[in-house]
Amino acid sequence: MHKPELLAPVGNLEKLITALHYGADAVYLGLSQFSLRARAGNFSEDELEKAVRLVKDRGRKIYITINIFPHNRDISCIKEHIQAIKKTKPDALIISDPGVFETAAEIVPEIPVHIGTQANITNYRTARFWEKSGAKRLILSRELTIDEIKEIRDKVSVELECFVHGAMCISYSGRCYISSFLADRSANRGECTNSCRWNYTLMEEKRPGEYLPVINGDRGTYLLSSKDLCMIEHLDKLADAGIDSFKIEGRMKGINYLAGVVKTYKDAVESLKHRPYKVKELWLRELSMISNRGVYNRALFWQRL
Repeated sequence: MHKPELLAPVGNLEKLITALHYGADAVYLGLSQFSLRARAGNFSEDELEKAVRLVKDRGRKIYITINIFPHNRDISCIKEHIQAIKKTKPDALIISDPGVFETAAEIVPEIPVHIGTQANITNYRTARFWEKSGAKRLILSRELTIDEIKEIRDKVSVELECFVHGAMCISYSGRCYISSFLADRSANRGECTNSCRWNYTLMEEKRPGEYLPVINGDRGTYLLSSKDLCMIEHLDKLADAGIDSFKIEGRMKGINYLAGVVKTYKDAVESLKHRPYKVKELWLRELSMISNRGVYNRALFWQRL
């Protein structure tokens, strides 16, 4: 039975050790300057070298994110960063921008590249483009249905990865400008303020200061806030569709979140070798006790599409 990799987010060395302890097969991390989680704590270049050594000593894999959408002023810094990464020899780089992809191919052709979800891979032609370009893994867009995943799997031979747990973005695979407009911090450069999670009210233009009630919950009105993703009930369908890696979101989340989610999903992934796949009530209880914004039922999403 094909058993997908369990890939965990790590925002610092303590979280990395936690993820490995609770059973992650692989981890992903980045530096603040070049990662879409610029405020996750992250790693210095010295810590990066230590992290790679730590992970490889335990026989696991480590992927480094360089997934911002850079401007001209960033290119020279990214080149220097990739040069510095070269000596650490991670198992892969996670990249979303074609220019950064090309730069990595020139400087470190020996390091595999995974195409990030922000590249919006939503069809098999795009998947084939990246495969022909030399990518070794594709991190599929969150907006895909199960049938679309199967069709992409049939059309390409590269590894496929998808998110199975964590925060969902209100915008298309994270391409959001709300934070830029409201707080002058770009989500596409790793500085998202999570503006969609803020508490909003309605105010009519000609009645300034008069806030109209919109009842959304006991804690306020969060009109733009997506519920969290939780696919633990559907891991068998994703594995059968050809997914090679199950990815957990949350480099900015705390140690308790990381430990609980990794431990629970590790148990679930291990149980995939037994069919039919049975969801344990314990898993659902464990995940419900971990901080979340409610659970988004992806199965209903698939049916609608």
